[in-house]
Amino acid sequence: MTNPKSFFNSSDLFESALIHRSYCNEHPGIASNERLEFLGDSVLSLIISARLYYLLPNSPEGELTARRSSLVQTSSLATKAADLGLDKLLKLSHGEEDSGGRANTGLLANTFEAVLGALFLDSGLAICEKYLFEIFPDTDLTSPSSLKDPKSLLQEKAQSLGWGTPNYKLLESSGPDHAKNFTIKVTIGRKHTAEGIGTSKQRAETVAASAALEKYFPD
Repeated sequence: MTNPKSFFNSSDLFESALIHRSYCNEHPGIASNERLEFLGDSVLSLIISARLYYLLPNSPEGELTARRSSLVQTSSLATKAADLGLDKLLKLSHGEEDSGGRANTGLLANTFEAVLGALFLDSGLAICEKYLFEIFPDTDLTSPSSLKDPKSLLQEKAQSLGWGTPNYKLLESSGPDHAKNFTIKVTIGRKHTAEGIGTSKQRAETVAASAALEKYFPD
C-alpha cells in the first residue's frame, strides 16, 4: 500500500498527525493530533460520499449511507492504518505503549483521520482524493460486502456453511476507566475462532468479526 508520507510537502505536518494525546503528557508543549483528526473525519466523509455519488448514480440515499458507514467504520480505518504502517510510527506514552496502544482500533482509526486532516492542510483536497483513491479503490466502494458491517457479513457466511450464529465472548478488559481495552473472542461452529481488541465491546466484536472473515473467508 502507498506510503502516506510521500504525499506530503511538509514532514512536520505528517509527524504532527502521529502524536497521540498520551505522548503530550510526557512531552509538555507538544500538541496532539486530535484537531487534525476532527478535520480529517470531515474530509474523509466528503471524499467517500462524493465518490459513491458518482460511482453509483442509480443508488438511493440509504444504500449510499450504508456503504459509506461500512467503509469508514472504526475497524475498517484501523485496518487501513495498520496496512499503511501508521501503527509503527505512532508517538505514544510509555503507559499507552505498554497497554497495547498500537493495536487499539479506535486509536488507529483516529490516526488515519489525523493523517488525512494533515494532508488536507498540506496539499489540499485534490491530493487527499488521490491519496484516498489508492487506499479505497473503486472496487471496494462498489463491492456488495461494503453494504454489510463485518458482524453481519460473518453471520451470513457462517450460517451459509451451517456453522450457526457467531458467539462473542469477553476475554479481558484492561486499562484505566477512561481508556479501557476490551478483548473479545468470536466462535463460529465448534472450533473456528478469532479475537479482536477495541476501546469498547462493540468495537472489539467488530474487529474480531473482521479477523474471522480474513481467516476463514479470505475471498
